[in-house]
Amino acid sequence: MLAALNCQQPDFAPCSFMLFKGLQTRSNDYLDFIERQIKLGLDAYVMLPPRPPQVVNDHYNLHGLPVSYAPEVEIREWLEPAENNSPPTLIKEYDTPAGILRAEVAQTSDWRWGNHIPFLDDYISSRSRKFLVNKPEELEALAYLLVPPTDSEIAQLHRDAHPVLDLANRKQLLVSGGWGVGADMLGWIFGLEEMIMASYDQPEFLHQLLEMIAKWNQRRMIVLLDMGIDLYIKRAWYETCHFWTPQSFREFIFPILKAEADLAHQAGVKFGYIVTSSTMPLLDQYAEAGVDVVMGVDPHEWDMPKAKTQLNGKVCLWGGVNGHLTVEQGNKDDVRREVRTAMETLAPGGGFILSPVDNVREYTPRAIKNVHTMIQAWHSCW
Repeated sequence: MLAALNCQQPDFAPCSFMLFKGLQTRSNDYLDFIERQIKLGLDAYVMLPPRPPQVVNDHYNLHGLPVSYAPEVEIREWLEPAENNSPPTLIKEYDTPAGILRAEVAQTSDWRWGNHIPFLDDYISSRSRKFLVNKPEELEALAYLLVPPTDSEIAQLHRDAHPVLDLANRKQLLVSGGWGVGADMLGWIFGLEEMIMASYDQPEFLHQLLEMIAKWNQRRMIVLLDMGIDLYIKRAWYETCHFWTPQSFREFIFPILKAEADLAHQAGVKFGYIVTSSTMPLLDQYAEAGVDVVMGVDPHEWDMPKAKTQLNGKVCLWGGVNGHLTVEQGNKDDVRREVRTAMETLAPGGGFILSPVDNVREYTPRAIKNVHTMIQAWHSCW
């Protein structure tokens, strides 16, 4: 794995699933999840903080360190009844010394959080009736929700990490830390459409908001870098050309991305960046920023030969097989074909890790058979 991340030619291209929710949710605990991957023959890696099989918290979509608020913050939540056949409205207010931040969400039939609005969750983005932050005057209040990890949270991280690091040492596994976040957080607290419009209409406000998130993220990042990890991972599904032009990426995202890659490199740690679609116009900027590995090379979204040519020797590519369409829904021939194409296109010269993109969530008989087929097909390419 380290050779691949260094864009070197290992004995064979490793196969390591970026995410494997279908298996993890059926594991007894995080250590069991890693052991099950090793038993399958995968090049498993461990993540700090370790994520248990079942997670219920206020930052569900931000894997990693706990998210807590300043002690002065008071929270109120209530439900307002439906009107005109529309869904009821959930309301949450964060009362801070700098003012009240208010979020309103439609409680649709598929809302998974009951009468509660979490702080950071993808379900908010498409159901929001009012996002938490709407104007520059609210940034001072937002600062009370973006506080660094407490000493007790850091101490708990070290206790939780001990058995995981012991396993990694015994099995010689890559140790990663994460997740970091940047513009993805705007989808939860500001809105994606609002983010796009602000890049044109309110650029100064958008810079301030992104910089506030970046400073918060970097304080959390340092905690993990100090633990001697090999790879730091940042989620960036909302930092692609679905939302940014190459020019606006250069203006708003690139400086933060480069600063965080530099921070990781100063600690001797590789920097990973999770993106899965609409990325091709940004590849040169990834390399320039110092990204070591792009996680999420989806064969249905990427021009893999072009990506290999542009990034060969500069940035490791992680992916090559579609997790949902191919592993969960496809047949054995589909799996074998995508594995063979990925290995023939991306593995020569090194700098490649094979994985479904970006997750295998299902654990159906079809998905299980296709996972085994994928591993067998990978072996046949050695």
